[in-house]
Amino acid sequence: MSELTDRRLINDLLSGHYADPFSLLGMHQTAKGLEVSALLPDATEVWVIETNTGRKVARLECLDSRGFFNGVIPRRKNLFRYQLAVTWHGEQNLIDDAYRFGPLLAEMDSWLLAEGTHLRPYETMGAHADVIDGVIGTRFSVWAPNARRVSVVGDFNFWDGRRHPMRFRQEIGVWELFIPGAVQGHLYKFEIIDAHGQLRLKADPYAYEGQMRPANASVICGIPPKTQMTEARQRANDFDAPISIYEVHLGSWRRHTDNNYWLSYKELAEQLVPYAKEMGFTHLELMPIHEHPFDGSWGYQPTGMYAPTRRFGTRDEFRNFVAVAHEAGLNVLLDWVPGHFPSDDFALANFDGTELYEHGDPREGYHQDWNTLIYNFGRREVSNFLAGNALYWLERFGIDGLRVDAVASMIYRDYSRAEGEWVPNHLGGRENLEAIAFLRYTNRTLGVAAPGSVTIAEESTDFPGVSRPPEMGGLGFWYKWNLGWMHDTLDYMKQDPIYRKHHHSNMTFGMIYNNTENFVLPLSHDEVVHGKRSILDRMPGDAWQKFANLRAYYGWMFGFPGKKLLFMGNEFAQGREWDHDSSLDWHLLEGEDNWHNGVQRLVKDLNHTYQATPPLYQLDFDPMGFEWLVVDDFDNSIFVFVRRDREGNELIVASNFTPVTHQSYRFGVPQGGRWREVLNTDSCHYHGSNAGNQGVLYSEAIPSHNREHSLSMTLPPLATVWLLREAS
Repeated sequence: MSELTDRRLINDLLSGHYADPFSLLGMHQTAKGLEVSALLPDATEVWVIETNTGRKVARLECLDSRGFFNGVIPRRKNLFRYQLAVTWHGEQNLIDDAYRFGPLLAEMDSWLLAEGTHLRPYETMGAHADVIDGVIGTRFSVWAPNARRVSVVGDFNFWDGRRHPMRFRQEIGVWELFIPGAVQGHLYKFEIIDAHGQLRLKADPYAYEGQMRPANASVICGIPPKTQMTEARQRANDFDAPISIYEVHLGSWRRHTDNNYWLSYKELAEQLVPYAKEMGFTHLELMPIHEHPFDGSWGYQPTGMYAPTRRFGTRDEFRNFVAVAHEAGLNVLLDWVPGHFPSDDFALANFDGTELYEHGDPREGYHQDWNTLIYNFGRREVSNFLAGNALYWLERFGIDGLRVDAVASMIYRDYSRAEGEWVPNHLGGRENLEAIAFLRYTNRTLGVAAPGSVTIAEESTDFPGVSRPPEMGGLGFWYKWNLGWMHDTLDYMKQDPIYRKHHHSNMTFGMIYNNTENFVLPLSHDEVVHGKRSILDRMPGDAWQKFANLRAYYGWMFGFPGKKLLFMGNEFAQGREWDHDSSLDWHLLEGEDNWHNGVQRLVKDLNHTYQATPPLYQLDFDPMGFEWLVVDDFDNSIFVFVRRDREGNELIVASNFTPVTHQSYRFGVPQGGRWREVLNTDSCHYHGSNAGNQGVLYSEAIPSHNREHSLSMTLPPLATVWLLREAS
């Protein structure tokens, strides 16, 4: 036996403390001939078979009862293709030796991974079914630079970490191995002896599919094929396009009534997609569908960033759901969570025994609010893992845009922390400079690699330029949620109408900063949970007034500059808070036509009228697209403004937020002409009082509000009216 295979090395290999298995296992040239070593626990006999001839060329001797076999093929100097005939429990199996294959990572991939600039790291890292030298198997790679040993375990090797220790590429901290016979559908994990000698069993960070919780193994499956974003889908995301987003939690939009079980991706494609299309929405926004262990996190604590959750079906069934939405003319946005991750032991936390993906200092790496860990964006491999993930969803699933969760928690080191609980940046400031650089890089990358796609920031502070290009000092998002508008207007709407005159500026303040960002007006899931009550239940008054207030508010929202977002259930005025464990209250729409049906019809008409009326969306972010006509009628809680498109077409939005009907309410208009009432939230069609203007109004040459022409109209109680100027 050569020095290479002395007892110490065998012990190290079998105990999992030998990081270079390829120097010991496989076929090696020696002075005596070709030496072959194999680690085959529980085998009783092993022969080397020359693949080209099928001839037995050497019988390997068992040097250690734990499964280490070794032998020399004399008078042979040149390496050749071989297989091993292994007898286990009296049966002989012909297998390919994983240790006869060379390094897997190409030089350019290694360079880009080390640099942290690999555009598509998911094409290299993780598990990829492959054929090498005519052998079918899977190549595995995982980043764990501080591990002492990493093995692949799975269905193909009895989950035995002794059988397939990996090659360590020290220059980039990546472990790799091609395993013959590991094929699509097999479950696997990485067994790691970490930096402290502790055994860890980890799911693959780059896994394309995972098991249904509570199980958490990764699944070998092929990388999804690339998709092409059509010109129509690109245009649907444009700043001058009508964008009305229906935000959905797939697990609770609708459930099976007999067992309260989720709808599958296939059933959602059959039910959710046509419903959203009929209601006039232009986009679906899915709350996170990355694999996650805890239902109550709603997906916001993901452990499988590259894997759609198995709760509703397979990865390919999710891809089909997206394709069905596209066929229906709906764009699909995905909630993306790069800000934090849970501390579950099978996932990213302390991956190789060190704080690899997270910060080591809890003042930087621990989220007190959510009991989660914060990514270390300053580590190149971590930012590359996340930036590549963003492109993956757009490129491989046809996702049209990402809504990025909790951006404020990423860009501020003192987010939700008291003095002494955070660490300043190297300049002494509170900004997380590494997170800011990561967001800019990711947004810039997506703009080049996935043109037409968009990113939307949920950002709750006044950080300047969130939706401005990095070249201008911005973060590079296309859109930003206008959480200030949402809080101000909901605070106004909850007031009894008699007191609203004291909160008048809540409804007007949004226009002061409206042109600083490209805003989306969100009434999201966050506003109907945790004791905040439903949007309907926040409205004051009796049942009639609650519904009237809500209809007037929706009319105001859809007329106000900015793209629109409604969380599921808001479109038919669900009365209770959202519960992720049960279906929406669809029964409210059953039986005799009622107020809920009326709100649902209103939202449908708002959406369709909005899409058909360019003044309502074409110049959302241009000062020319908006002008106040009545902004100071505090006592009557009345607001009137005009929206315009590039051709000068105009639509007037008039809102009365008191229960008093105003007959002959006069206000000045920019130009004379005929104005048609195209929407009235007080219509009997929506279960209102049906006060209105009988279709058409004509301006008069009567000065009002410093304008030469004016309109006199009926303003219904607790209502919003839209008036479209018609050509003479």
